[in-house]
Amino acid sequence: MTSSANDASSRAASGLVLRPVTPADHDHWMPLWRGYQTFYKVDIPAATSAVTWQRLLDPSESMHAVIAWQGERAVGMVHWIYHRSCWTVGNFAYLNDLFAEPDVRGTGVGRALIEHVYAQSAAAGCSRVYWLTHESNAVAMTLYDRIAEKSGFIQYRKAVG
Repeated sequence: MTSSANDASSRAASGLVLRPVTPADHDHWMPLWRGYQTFYKVDIPAATSAVTWQRLLDPSESMHAVIAWQGERAVGMVHWIYHRSCWTVGNFAYLNDLFAEPDVRGTGVGRALIEHVYAQSAAAGCSRVYWLTHESNAVAMTLYDRIAEKSGFIQYRKAVG
C-alpha cells in the first residue's frame, strides 16, 4: 500500500488513526472484543479469545486486525481473514468482526475500518471483500448498503466440533 493510501485510510474520520495490533495493544483490544461479543449476545471462551489474539499477532497467519484510535482511546476494531476461493484467482477477504464503541457510531469509524480492509485487501491482490451481519443490525446496514452490495445469499451453518 502506498503511503498516501495508508494516510487516507488512517485519517478517514476526524482525529482517527488506524493501525495494526501489537502485543502491547491487548488491554485495549480486549474491551472492544468483549463489546463486540456483547452486541451479538455471545460469550466466546477466554481460551478461544487467547488463541485469536495470538493468531492476530502472528505474521504467518492469514488473520489480521486493526484498532481505530482517537488520541489514546481505542474506539473500534476490525478483524479480517484472507482465504482462497474456487470462484477467482485472487483471494477473498472475509471481514470477520467489526466493532465501534457506541458513542462513536455514526462518526465514520466503521466506514474507515471497512475502507482500510478494502485498501489492504486490494494491495494484497484480493478480488473480493465480504462479510455477514445479523438481520437485526439495521443501523450498520444503512452504512453497508452505501459501501457494498448485498449478495442475496443466506447463510446456513452446522457446528461440527
